[in-house]
Amino acid sequence: MSESAYRPLRAIGLMSGTSLDGVDAALVVTDGRADARGVLTCGPALTLAYDDSLRNRLRAVLSGAAPVLPMEQELTLWHARAVEHLLARAGLDRTAIDVIGFHGQTVLHRPDLRLTWQIGDGATLARRTGITVVNDFRTADIDHGGQGAPLVPIYHTALARTLPEGPLVVLNVGGVGNVTWIDRPDADGGQDSEGAPLLAFDTGPGNALIDDWVFRHTGAPCDRDGEKAQAGRIDAATLAALERDPYFDRPPPKSLDRNDFSLERAGIESLSVADGAATLTAFTACAVARAVPHFPKRPVRWLVCGGGRRNPALMAALRQHLAAPVDAVERVGWDGDALEAQAFAFLAVRSLYGLPLTFPGTTGAPRALTGGVRHPCGQEGPFTSGQTNMMC
Repeated sequence: MSESAYRPLRAIGLMSGTSLDGVDAALVVTDGRADARGVLTCGPALTLAYDDSLRNRLRAVLSGAAPVLPMEQELTLWHARAVEHLLARAGLDRTAIDVIGFHGQTVLHRPDLRLTWQIGDGATLARRTGITVVNDFRTADIDHGGQGAPLVPIYHTALARTLPEGPLVVLNVGGVGNVTWIDRPDADGGQDSEGAPLLAFDTGPGNALIDDWVFRHTGAPCDRDGEKAQAGRIDAATLAALERDPYFDRPPPKSLDRNDFSLERAGIESLSVADGAATLTAFTACAVARAVPHFPKRPVRWLVCGGGRRNPALMAALRQHLAAPVDAVERVGWDGDALEAQAFAFLAVRSLYGLPLTFPGTTGAPRALTGGVRHPCGQEGPFTSGQTNMMC
């Protein structure tokens, strides 16, 4: 496409992660390009938290104890509410938005079987909001033999292009942990299609095991402020056993389902609530440290996003195990709560422009691949009629 074809679009991104906190919604203006030519401006963002009833029903779906389809419709409507709230916060109506990037909720991820499943009805969301929706971001990559995850690294690259140091790592600690290793654009190494040396993969459990453990024993959704972990003691034998999982030695590309590491496999039932939280928190940090040997060069800095950055016990453990400064992404001016939602707005625009979402260094795709499925809201827009918005 010509330079003039990459017009900035106003996009909303929606993310419902494996931590089951709620729906994150964020507004960005972008032309989808990740290099120095690209346009990227971040607007308001919010989280529409799940109530306890919905969160518990989602847990039941993820465990296979409840049917999926009724939850898919309820979840889609929750996302539509998040869009409404964000538009109100931004002082905009639907006619101001070009596209929604809708990740949905992952209920199954088995790339070895070429299978990934994110529930969420893109067509229904397009009808309810009156805005064109792009969803199903992972299937094209899976169909071509990729891992289908992680998807956010190209957005990390767009954000990091203004940072002076490198190589650096962006660590996302959601339900699963994942890393994006980014060298400087002028460095040697495997590059994405826009010139930034890039490697990404899942590290292991993020918050999921800690959250599940605390929920099982206290009913709380997470170890808030790391209080349980800070009050407990690490069981060294259990931690050593957890670290022997062969996943950590597998070279990337590699990705995980939320349930690949489970409490049943962890073997910690004999521990107290506090000791279990301390041991699982240490395990998450150790899993991240085990990623370092897979990097082409050691990073000079770690930037942490996702809910895990709010856990002082986990951040302390990361600083203990990683031989480089570790900071929340807010230190460089990024919004750690909104980052993944922003990423799916960015990916939706890239999808509309036919730009790649995944790369050999991020998912093991055979080449840079675009993806996503478009659900028009009705009247066509810039990609058929030449208008600036895809409005109903």
